[in-house]
Formats: sequence, C-alpha cells, structure tokens
Amino acid sequence: MFETSRRNAALVGTFGRAAPHPVGTSFAVEVYRLLPNDTDFTAFLQEGFVGLNSAYLDGGAIYHTPLDTPESMDRGSLQHHGDNVLALAREFGRTDLDTLDAAHDATYFPVPGGLVRHPGWLTWPLALAGLLAVAALGWAARRRGRTSLPRLAAGFGLAAVPLVVAPLAAWLLWAAVLAVRPGHAELLDPYRPGWYRLAVAALAGAVLFGWYALTRRAVGPAALAVGGLGWLALVGVVLALVAPGGSYLATLPALAGAVAGLVALATRIAGPGPVVAVTAGAAVGVLVLLPTVVLLFPALGMGMGAVAALFTTMLGLAALPVVDLLHPQAGGARGMAAARARRRGALPALAATLAAVVFAAVGLSVDRFDAAHPVPTHLMYALDAGTGQARWLSHETDPQPWTDGYVDGTERVDDDFPGLGDAELLTGPAPRADLPAPKVEVLADTRAGTTRTLRLRLTPQRQVRLATLHLDANTATVQSMVVGGRPVHFDRIAGEQRWDVGLVFHAPPPEGAEITLTVTPKAERVALRAMDASDGLAALPGFRPRPKDVGVVGSHTSEMLAVAQTHHL
Repeated sequence: MFETSRRNAALVGTFGRAAPHPVGTSFAVEVYRLLPNDTDFTAFLQEGFVGLNSAYLDGGAIYHTPLDTPESMDRGSLQHHGDNVLALAREFGRTDLDTLDAAHDATYFPVPGGLVRHPGWLTWPLALAGLLAVAALGWAARRRGRTSLPRLAAGFGLAAVPLVVAPLAAWLLWAAVLAVRPGHAELLDPYRPGWYRLAVAALAGAVLFGWYALTRRAVGPAALAVGGLGWLALVGVVLALVAPGGSYLATLPALAGAVAGLVALATRIAGPGPVVAVTAGAAVGVLVLLPTVVLLFPALGMGMGAVAALFTTMLGLAALPVVDLLHPQAGGARGMAAARARRRGALPALAATLAAVVFAAVGLSVDRFDAAHPVPTHLMYALDAGTGQARWLSHETDPQPWTDGYVDGTERVDDDFPGLGDAELLTGPAPRADLPAPKVEVLADTRAGTTRTLRLRLTPQRQVRLATLHLDANTATVQSMVVGGRPVHFDRIAGEQRWDVGLVFHAPPPEGAEITLTVTPKAERVALRAMDASDGLAALPGFRPRPKDVGVVGSHTSEMLAVAQTHHL
C-alpha cells in the first residue's frame, strides 16, 4: 500500500488493524507526493476523496508489455490483495467514514506480524531525541576513555565514506551489467533480478567491511560507531524536514543504537550485558531498514539499485557494534600479530566482494533473453497526412539489431507530432499507409474585438485510443478553453515552443469531442495540429514481424501508430 490521501492517521489505523497482510510504509507516501507521477488514484485525491492505493511491486520487466497477462500474475499477490480488500470493505462498512479524515498523517512501517505506526507529530521529537542521544553517547564514550574528541570528529567524517562509496559501487556494477546486457537498460527491472539484488547487497557489505577494516585501528571502534549513528541521526532530521513520513528510517535506528550504547557503557556487571545491549539496538535498525531495502529493489528497479545500496549501508552503520564482533581486537597487538589481525579483519570484506562478483556472474548467466524473456524494443509509426511523409520512430538510445533495421538517424519530431512529446527520437523513413487524420469541424466562429471564439469538434476517423489537439503559438494565443461544457485550466509550455497549449483525449468517443477555444489571433488564420493514435503496427507496409526473442518495451507509446494533420481555420 504505497499511497494515501492526506491526514491519513485514522485511515492507516484502520488499515493496520483490519487488513490481514498490511504491507506499507509512510516513506513511500512521502516519495510519491514529491514525484510528478500520477496514478489512477490521482483524480480522486484532487477531488478530496479519502482512500488508499495499493499495487503490485515486483515483476517490472513485463509491466505494460504483451507479457502482462493474467497467466503471469502471481496468485499469492492476488490473494494478498483480495484478503486485504475484503477485510477493509467489511471494516469500512461498519465505520463512520467521517471519522477517517484525521488532523494529521501517521508514520508507519511493516514488521513481522503487522504494522508499526505512530502519530506524525512525533516525527520532530523523535528526530531531535535521536540527535541528542547520539551526542550523549559520544560524551559518555569520551568520559569513559573509549575515545577522544579528535577521534569522534574523525569517526564522523569517515562514516560518510561508505554512504558515498557503496551507492557508487552499485551504480558501477549495474553499468558493467549493462555493458554485457544492454537490453536491460530498456526494462524497469530485469526478468530475473534476484541475483543482481544480492550482488548489490553484498557489494554494500564489502564496502562497509573494507572501510571498517581500514579505519578501525586508526580511529577506534567507538568513534566509528558514534560517527555512523551521527550520520543516521542527521539524515533523520533532514528527512523530518523534507519527507516527514520517512524520518523514522534513520531516526529510530540512531535512537535505538545510541540508547543501547549508553546502556552498554553503563553496564558494570561482567558478562554478556554490553553485547546484548548493542545487539538489541542493532536489531531495531534491522527491523526498521531491512523491509525498506527489500521493497526498494523492485520499486525502483536495478537502474536505481544505488538507492537500495545506500539504505543497506545505513543498516550496516546501525549494526556497526555487532559488525565489530567480526573483527579481531587488535588494538594492543604488535608486530606480526597486529599484521595478522589486520588481515583477518579484511576477510569479511574479501568474502563479501567475492560474493558480489559471484552473484553478478550468476545473474548474467541465468538472466538471458529468450522467447519467454524477449529483449525489449520500442518502435512507433508516425504519418503526416498533410505532407504524406511517414517515419519510424524509436525511444531506444542504443537500438537493438531489430530496431536498427528501421531507424537511421536522430531528430526532434515535436514540431510535426507535438502529441508525442519533445524528446529526441531515433527516426527512419517509412512507407506511407492509407490512413485518415482526425477531422476538425468548425461548429461556430465568432469574433468580439481582438478575440475570436472557435467552437470545434475533434473526431477520429478510425478506432484509436487517444487524440490530441495543439494550437500553433505563432498564429494565436489561447485565452480560455472549454471541453464538453467544462472550463479547462491550463499552463503554457515554458520556453519558445511552437505548440504551447494542447489537449489530450484518452479513449475518445466515436462521435468526437467538442472544444471551445477563445483566442487572440496573431495571424489571419489559426493553425491547429490534430493527431490520433492507435496500437499495433503489424498491418503497416514495411513492417517486419519481431523474432520470438524480440519483445516490446513497457511504454505507453510502444507499438503506437500516429496520424497527424495541420488545420488552418
């Protein structure tokens, strides 16, 4: 469950209490509120509805492709959603729905057996408590003679190294995979991403262990542990400012780790007390961060595996006192004994590095393209019905061999096909198909002073899934727009764009759509560019069917057939 309406505390409370499998995190809600993406839920949010939005998260390779069929659906996930929806419907059925609009958001995250949640107003107190607890731990460690102020400062500075190096290493790893399998660049995620995900996690561990082996003796384990928790506390404060629902990811591990460290320092009884304390503190970090790491891989895809590596490293910093148990206590060793201790301390880093290499190699060996897992390609056909020019278009940056047979250059097509966006596309000449452009009829044309009002009907002449209408800014400036009797609010495209205002109709009705434009003319005739688009290229002249191991990339424009024409009114 990745998205909610605002003031969701009561809503999330119901979700956590009633849903038998409540998987969700307030971090996802915050991220989605910051992104420009829309979902099927957006229209309801804009109208003030209270609600939840859930989605499948894994299997991104087939999303929006011909392979995205009921047969490919995971039955366990379907049952999961069904159990949750049925339970929530029953709960909402006996709930006063007016009580679901709370005064604040909740912070929440999944743990085994349920959903932990607390009021959003606790975010800042917890973030500040984490910061103060880490400062108190540093003071107590210094007072007990475990470290010094210079070492604490060095530990804090050095703790930033794995937070930077691990994501960079994950990015380099994926760049190396793309060099071998360039087709992965067109996928949201590989078909079989498991081994690659393990490689990124192992690589983050290798960076952390290697960094610790190199710095532990010089700075001391106490300074490094406090420095790592210091960065977590600082990240928690930053998140409280920009994404409050995600602050818990750093604040709670920092707070738990600092409190555990204080307990360990205060424990004077001989025995396992200090070890138990720091292990309990690290366990909180694992409980809080591990589900997010697991969710980030399919949510963002391997192309952004560096983000998962960052959170994996944060988990490692939260568990640093336990990590120290894997390193020999070589502080008092001298000569050959110290050298042996350093070598033994490097063994975890070497083992994690080897694991990362093996996992990546296994991923490359098992995740090959074949008929069941075809290499993704992107191809469109665009016809200018006015000039008769037809082109093949592709979004691929490094075209696959099949696509390369259609395209031979790169150009912008937004002047001819503004409905396709303004990106540079690969293009190539195509045979002209006998296809009609959408019809633009003038139902009324009135003038008043310097303005002109056009009442139009845009009607596709074939079965299409979308139609667009754009105004040429060189011929007029739009003052107002009414579609189907409803005023439309619009923003002009920034910059010097020829087509500065446009409409997109999804699933236009066969009888067309009525539009009223009030414009200030700049020329004798107003120019409008009409386009419609359907799916499927198989019937076009010059199209060669894809081989079995060549597929269609998941995209709203894959296999699109667009026809456009300019109308001067």
